[in-house]
Amino acid sequence: MTASVLFLHEVDQSDLLRVGGKGANLGELMKAGFPVPGGFCVTTRAYQEFIGTCPEMEGFFEELDSLDPADLETLRELGERIRSTLLSLEIPGHLREEIIHAWERVGKEHAYAVRSSATAEDLPSASFAGQQDTYLNIRGRDELLKHVRKCWASLFTDRAIVYRAKNGFDHRQVHLSVVVQRMVNPEVSGIMFSADPVSGNRHVVTIDAGLGLGEALVSGIVTADLYKVKDGEIIHKTVSDKKVAIYSVPEGGTVKKELSPEQQKKQVLSDSRILRLAEWGKKIEAHFGSPQDIEFCIENGDIFIVQSRPITSLYPLPDIPREPLRVLISFGHAQMMTEAMKPLGLSVLRTVFPKVVFLEAGNRLYLDPSVLLRTRIGRTVFPRVLRQVFDESLSLAVREVIERPEFKRHAPPRGFLRKARRAVAPVAKEIWLNLWKRDPNRFKRIVESRMETILGEVRTALDGVSGVRRLETVHRVLDSLALRVVPQFAPFIACYPISTLLLRTWLKEDADLHALNKSFSGNVTSEMGLEIGDLADLVRDWPEVERYLQEAKDETFWSGLSEVPGGEQFAEAFRTFLDRYGMRCPGEIDMTRPRWREAPTLLIPSILGHMQSVKPGEHRKKFAEGEKEALEAAARIRKRVGTRGFKAKRVSRLIEVFRASGALREHVKYLLVNILDECKKAIMAEAEELVKRGLLQQAEDAHFLRLDELIRMAEGKATEHIPTLVARRKEEFARHQSMKPPGVMTSEGEIVTVTRKVKDLPPNALVGTAASAGVAEGIARVILKPEESRLKEGEILVAPHTDPGWTPLFQSAKALVTEVGGLMTHGSVVAREYGIPAVVGVEGAIDNIPDGARIRVDGNRGFVEILEDQA
Repeated sequence: MTASVLFLHEVDQSDLLRVGGKGANLGELMKAGFPVPGGFCVTTRAYQEFIGTCPEMEGFFEELDSLDPADLETLRELGERIRSTLLSLEIPGHLREEIIHAWERVGKEHAYAVRSSATAEDLPSASFAGQQDTYLNIRGRDELLKHVRKCWASLFTDRAIVYRAKNGFDHRQVHLSVVVQRMVNPEVSGIMFSADPVSGNRHVVTIDAGLGLGEALVSGIVTADLYKVKDGEIIHKTVSDKKVAIYSVPEGGTVKKELSPEQQKKQVLSDSRILRLAEWGKKIEAHFGSPQDIEFCIENGDIFIVQSRPITSLYPLPDIPREPLRVLISFGHAQMMTEAMKPLGLSVLRTVFPKVVFLEAGNRLYLDPSVLLRTRIGRTVFPRVLRQVFDESLSLAVREVIERPEFKRHAPPRGFLRKARRAVAPVAKEIWLNLWKRDPNRFKRIVESRMETILGEVRTALDGVSGVRRLETVHRVLDSLALRVVPQFAPFIACYPISTLLLRTWLKEDADLHALNKSFSGNVTSEMGLEIGDLADLVRDWPEVERYLQEAKDETFWSGLSEVPGGEQFAEAFRTFLDRYGMRCPGEIDMTRPRWREAPTLLIPSILGHMQSVKPGEHRKKFAEGEKEALEAAARIRKRVGTRGFKAKRVSRLIEVFRASGALREHVKYLLVNILDECKKAIMAEAEELVKRGLLQQAEDAHFLRLDELIRMAEGKATEHIPTLVARRKEEFARHQSMKPPGVMTSEGEIVTVTRKVKDLPPNALVGTAASAGVAEGIARVILKPEESRLKEGEILVAPHTDPGWTPLFQSAKALVTEVGGLMTHGSVVAREYGIPAVVGVEGAIDNIPDGARIRVDGNRGFVEILEDQA
């Protein structure tokens, strides 16, 4: 046969560009010995020759290039014109003959399924499922040729055009093959996933099955039976009411038939066939090396596989064994930064933290505390700490996993607890001394002195070295950082959540406890927020500066600022601010994120937004009032508990420790971000040298390489073609960036979620964790990135999460709602400092709270009520 038509047994995955994803996968399955109905592929060469006969095609492509996918009317009109034009064309004579010859060889007597198979279809990164058309039970030569042409035209359905545009595929570069396959007339058909597409569990095979053709399932006119199989055992069955089925008819086409009452309620697949299908599903997965979405048919008792494609929606797993069962917790959820991270940022953090505990999945980091959680004390303490310090929803999910028998049956390694006690004991002793013995007034002085020493040593180490030595020094600094920082600072930082917990235990729901959280003196992030307010007040005096900032660009920021009245004065104050905080930004734990010193315009919306929503000097006044309220609350608590007795003395002491340690809660992160920034300067300086040497195309490409890869490259020992590696990493990063990372998952890939229950929940309410007391009503302002929006006075901030880079918005917010967070995470603590209600850990807040809607935030009970949508 020529390259215009190929039989299925002649193709495999290497023929993707000739026969598309569907054709390549079917050929691969047939060669591997799976029961695939016979047929052939009309190749992409034939498609290209066909559209080459259309003189209008180049003009159509130009219109597609400039099309706005949101302009549905224009899209529909253009798609209709392209399809009508293609359907009016004749298939070139020699192509007709080749298609007819292949059809005769497979068998003129058969009916056929005619399926579209695009080159950008059924790929690991994009399935394109359902974007082009499929035609069933096609009989006869003329009908076959007509439907081949209809498949070619279906590359320009409205849905296919939109899908390509939104996923960045060039319309010219996506070509179509047509799979012509002997039609199976099944008693039963269905879809099998070799991994559970809902939970993500790689050990669970899910099967949807119904009577007749699978078209009834795909089109949604019937609810299929659902079966789940795990490790060779049926763990779930749902036998649905099946009112209708679609069947082939002898003369061609299909017909919908009503089913008898007995058929409607009958289990479609026997248990033995369910297990056999699941076994085949796992074999197909093993062959392709990834979980598969498989279509099957059963004809006269024989199973046929008619399609297999990768499941593209599963969240990636770390490269670890699936057994024994392990529980993985998102580090990004704990750090309030759930976006994907570039490889350099990931490798830097995995250099700082132990690689066996911090795992990589989907361009995010996951913490694996499974060994600790297999101990009795770990199962008891860890979920409580997780709830108190980070996120209640994470705590509930972890607790659900560790109570499973399959988790409990595995013991920790021998001697683990003894080693853990030896490691923790010195830190625990220091915490105890700080809680009960040492002067809390000295905490800040000690911590900041140690920070200054460590940061100075890092700068000295990096000063004066270059080339490979500079990169190796960066690695050495990062590799020793955790061992230096944790023992020195944990005894001070841990006092804040511990004193909070103890005070809450002894004082219960004392209203004055909330006031104790206000205006911590010396908190580095709070001070940053106040200084941003000072910058906003400075701009008020210079209207020309305000106008300039509204249009400023990073490339000309400083030179342009010097040309407007007041610009020099503002520039001096702004540079002073950046000298202290320029290493910060939203998502600052990722080294590759642009810092404020690199992109000063990132801060401008916060400065201008502050001007609109906060009166001059009001931020300083509010802070002073908060500090006064905290001191008054402390005095009232002391008065209530008295001055004598064990409890009175302990409470009084804890109040001092609480205020002193609360002021330090951001210091360690501030130190880490400073060190990361010094390392970033060193790495990017070397990246510029690698560009000069022709090893990198641009310095930012270093973001897509690991630190060890950069070192090897500088040594001239790169083991892979760098531009190819960088391009692949960029594509992978973009794909993972679009995925929502699970907060908790298992080593089997199962995403674990447990929703906190609230009694008497109002309608239209979303449940979260009550993080800052009070109730507030206002307009919801959904903000995904702080640099892209301004918050007006009295609006409620709704965000995916917050970290110190979001602090400038808190001056304006009336209340706070986040998808991620817990009692001790950044947004919660800052909300309590500012005295605004907050509900955090609200699953689906971004998708379910309309921007501009009026909502009520109940920070006492932990829910958000949607009162009305935006008019």
